[in-house]
Amino acid sequence: MNIAMFTNTFTPHVGGVARSVQGLVDELRRLGHHVLVVAPRFEGVDENENGVLRIPAVQNFNGSDFSLPMPVPITVARVLKDFQPDIVHSHHPFLLGETALRIAVSCDVPVVFTHHTRYEQYTHYLPGDSAPLKHFVIDLVGGYCNLCNAVIAPSRSIADMLQEQGIEAPIEVIPTGVDPLYFAASKEDSWRDRFGLAKDVFMVGHVGRLAPEKNLSFLGDSVCRFLQQNPAAHFLLIGEGPAKEELIASFARQGLQERIHLQGVLDRRSLAKAYRCMDVFVFTSQSETQGLVIAEAMAAGTPVVAIDAPGVREVVVDTENGRLLPVEELSSFVQALDWVAQLPGEKRDRLRQNAKQTAEQFSLENTVRKMLDLYNKYINAESSVPQINDSLWQKAGKRISTEFEILKNYGHAIEDTIHWLPLTKELQKPEGPKED
Repeated sequence: MNIAMFTNTFTPHVGGVARSVQGLVDELRRLGHHVLVVAPRFEGVDENENGVLRIPAVQNFNGSDFSLPMPVPITVARVLKDFQPDIVHSHHPFLLGETALRIAVSCDVPVVFTHHTRYEQYTHYLPGDSAPLKHFVIDLVGGYCNLCNAVIAPSRSIADMLQEQGIEAPIEVIPTGVDPLYFAASKEDSWRDRFGLAKDVFMVGHVGRLAPEKNLSFLGDSVCRFLQQNPAAHFLLIGEGPAKEELIASFARQGLQERIHLQGVLDRRSLAKAYRCMDVFVFTSQSETQGLVIAEAMAAGTPVVAIDAPGVREVVVDTENGRLLPVEELSSFVQALDWVAQLPGEKRDRLRQNAKQTAEQFSLENTVRKMLDLYNKYINAESSVPQINDSLWQKAGKRISTEFEILKNYGHAIEDTIHWLPLTKELQKPEGPKED
């Protein structure tokens, strides 16, 4: 099968979507499928990568660590014509996501879209961040979903959210897969030795892109409070991002800089060993659709303490494989960390074993099999073989129709936001004096 992947984030970018796409691509190729990835160009990346078409991009868009791709459909169309895809898989609704729609129509193949991200949670990267902008983004993403043959939700809670938002396209729940055996088999190695720590030191850990939308302020406050109450505990922080310096500074202000251990972006082997070094994994983001790092941590046998949120609640089961807090409240989160730390050995081992069993449900083998079933379903339903009566005029008309639908989607989102604004202003008006 020939599969064309369109994504605005890909290696070497650090983040859940990039890693999700890379894992899917690697497993599909391992199974003998041909995958062409269309992704932004990053500095220092070999432009002659096998199976990757890099698109010119604006680096570090608006102070973020994202690369903003500049779609060049003519170049893409030329390469895709030679590749002859059986299906197009889009991983973003904007920029290259729009190019994915155009290519699917041009090649007369179905297009599926994975809803990796709650995009309304990322509008702080755009000028003029506001409630109307968030509303506009939700409408725009919903319109994009309805232009695709199918939408893939990484979790049931995200699928429910999309249905509530009026998505009419078929929605399939397919989580991002992990390799449980790889993380479970990894040895801890000498991670604690390199920090000069005893084997019995309680290690709190976090892995992720260090950015504002990850709710790192609350994470930092919670871990700081826990470390203050537990003088022998330490914190292992793995990742890079625009919020890194402020997070480090928050620990320094509390005099805890000697008990936080920083590691940048790790390769897969080192990351697996780092997970094994942790006694508990902390996760406070509420902008996820699944939370890939949660499943990875559990695959390594590390229980998770997290806040209830879409995607998270499908993985963390309270007191079974970690703690799931119903609300974001500092003392409750710290108490949950204490609960894990105070568990006797036998009960903590049981918690670790339950975490491993949970991770097996998200194995890469199972999720890719579901993905291939979905691909085949729509390839068979939407044949890429041109019909006899498909004249050049009809094909051109079909492409023009797609361009019109894309523009109409933007227009609908703008119109809906304009109608929404007076309502929000009315709701925000202060109440006048009440009559006697």
